[in-house]
Amino acid sequence: MAKKPLGKDKFGVQKVMRLKDFFGDSMGQFALNAMSTIVGQLTFFYTDKVGMAAGAVATVLLISKILDAFTDLIMGNIVDHTKPGKERYRPWLLRAGIPAGIMLVLMFTVPKAASGVQIAYALISNILLSAVLYTAIAIPYQSLMIVRTNSQEERGVMGQWRGAMGYVAGFIMAVLIIPITNMLGGTQSAWIKFGFVAGLVVILMMLICYATSRETATEAGSEAKAAEPGEQEEPVPFKEAIDKLFHNKYWVIVLVINLLSSILYGTTSAAGTYYCKWIFGNDNLVALLGGIGLIPTIIGFVSVGLLVKKLGVVRTLKFSFGIGVTANILMIFLHNNFVAYVILGCCTTFATIPMMCLVGVLTGMSVDYNEYKYGARMVASSNSASGFGGKVGSGIGGSLIGWMLAAVGYDATLTAAPAATKMAIYGFSFVIPLLMFVVMLILVSQFDLEKRLPGMREEMAKRTFR
Repeated sequence: MAKKPLGKDKFGVQKVMRLKDFFGDSMGQFALNAMSTIVGQLTFFYTDKVGMAAGAVATVLLISKILDAFTDLIMGNIVDHTKPGKERYRPWLLRAGIPAGIMLVLMFTVPKAASGVQIAYALISNILLSAVLYTAIAIPYQSLMIVRTNSQEERGVMGQWRGAMGYVAGFIMAVLIIPITNMLGGTQSAWIKFGFVAGLVVILMMLICYATSRETATEAGSEAKAAEPGEQEEPVPFKEAIDKLFHNKYWVIVLVINLLSSILYGTTSAAGTYYCKWIFGNDNLVALLGGIGLIPTIIGFVSVGLLVKKLGVVRTLKFSFGIGVTANILMIFLHNNFVAYVILGCCTTFATIPMMCLVGVLTGMSVDYNEYKYGARMVASSNSASGFGGKVGSGIGGSLIGWMLAAVGYDATLTAAPAATKMAIYGFSFVIPLLMFVVMLILVSQFDLEKRLPGMREEMAKRTFR
């Protein structure tokens, strides 16, 4: 039975992806988020299951995070300098995906030895998984969105699928890892067993993603061939590529938005515990907030595709950022009202979902502009440098809470929070998010590339014809 033609999107660009393509592609994000969530549980594992000092663990994870940001830039340069005639992105899903699954097991096999040996083992295994293998998957995987389809609508749907599957993976791992390891005995051996199963899942997901992905904007099964060696662009030297990117205002906008949104995620994800404990006097309310927070999250993922189809990518982001601004302004006046905190917190959660899904789409448009302006797309370099901003932002976001609490002399042993502590909590709970949303709204309002792309593509086609 012949497949129904896919047709074109509202900008007249041919669609090339079907349901199985979106599903297969999203398995890559499932694997990446499963790994990052497990890494996020390592502090508890190292301190409570291995017996390492908390300060040493924090230092290990910080060093790994810093190196992780810089290896993004190195990986982008490596991928963009792939020899002509060879696939640039898909092979890395297996080259790094299979070793990453194996490394997930080895993360938990910390030897029973002197503390210095354990610290060295933790540092090396963290660097290998996060800064090397994870990055070697993430940069090519992010780049695949750009070469897989030229349709902004399809890129938006890819982002929606990736965001949803990534959230599902993170949620599953975060919810299951403690109960399952406790059920298996709660020992280091139990964590090794969990890591073995998680590693198999990661490898399986990467195999599915590899099998369903393509490096050409054509429908699977079509007769269109991948680009011939002579059709691939010449690699741009690293320093020159970075210089060109910083002269692409759209890429700079994406870089800054990615930085700010990562700061936003880093602060809001950890703020609730402090707010419930010190403002409402009951940190057990965090579980209730987490359950309620699933509602706007699910609504957000479901509605992103509909919003993009109706409003387009940029207007969808303006709409969501506007909701974020409004909700956090209202929190200034209703900060002691629990019902208001829950409702407005749901609005803030919803406001973050479109950016989570569409940052790759914005990056894709800025890459298209590279081709228009410079004649070179620099796909992997664009994604890696943008990813660098995201990782720096997540590091800042995670540290802001600690810095602000330290600045007011935070004392966890007190029975009630002093006024200064409450002001710090208000600051990272809704003042900083408000500032992030305002700046992101201003920046995305300057991103007029979406409506310019059809005309740019026509002009590039005429250049090629000539």
